Amino acid sequence: MHGKTFCNTMILVPHNSEWKMAFRKLEHVYKDVLGELLLSVEHVGSTAIEGIRAKPILDIDLVIENYSTFSEVNQRLESLGYQHNGDQGIPQREAFKRTDEKVPYWSSGCSWMDHHLYVCPTNSRELRRHIVFRDFLNHHGESRIQYEAIKKEIESRSRSDRKIYANIKENEGICSAFIESVLTRAEQDA
Repeated sequence: MHGKTFCNTMILVPHNSEWKMAFRKLEHVYKDVLGELLLSVEHVGSTAIEGIRAKPILDIDLVIENYSTFSEVNQRLESLGYQHNGDQGIPQREAFKRTDEKVPYWSSGCSWMDHHLYVCPTNSRELRRHIVFRDFLNHHGESRIQYEAIKKEIESRSRSDRKIYANIKENEGICSAFIESVLTRAEQDA
């Protein structure tokens, strides 16, 4: 479960309670290193949704007040071994990549669960979408089952190839249409 997977094979695995523990360990590092610059650390993405199959990769949003502190946040994350990778076309969501499986360099010899790291200001549209989607699925079992079924169908069509999976998920609109419907339902329920 820990470490970075460098091969193209991608398999959805059953939900694992250790994902939450792995997130908590990383959260501790970020809070320790970023301190007052950090408003919160959010576990988002499929591994944060109870009971569904997911790629064993954590998605983590670090929430900051605004971009006035971003330069300092960036420097501190670089000291941990992360590299800023821009917003990747999504405004107000700055991506950071790991240089190796030991990142974050915080405890000697520690390997961390594979993860994607983002920094978002508190008013970020993408941050709000991540949290609303996660919370809605965690409270609505039928939607969780539908989302998992979509992911499994994409995995089947991709022949468990990670790049094909990502291409189908990003370009065919099946997932995005479902996500948008969930966000609309959540807004109507609010």
